Amino acid sequence: MSHHHHDAPAGDMCAALRAAILTAIPDAQVEATGGGGHYTLVVTSTVFAGKGMVDSQRLVYGAIAHLMKGDDAPVHAIDSLRTRTP
Repeated sequence: MSHHHHDAPAGDMCAALRAAILTAIPDAQVEATGGGGHYTLVVTSTVFAGKGMVDSQRLVYGAIAHLMKGDDAPVHAIDSLRTRTP
């Protein structure tokens, strides 16, 4: 299974999203689902405590910004982002 084409497999991208968020928010629990450039994220972390939704989401988007940059970015859209505290 080593035939590569332009789109990374959805599982790889979900793993990449999870890894990127964990780099920025080490204690996070991250659920990443989706494919075809469109993903749904649920991120649970103590870091969101006391933060508003916009600030919390900005933190997550900042963590994954490098995956969404450029015309051939693997992630085109986050259809849904939910941030929660444990």
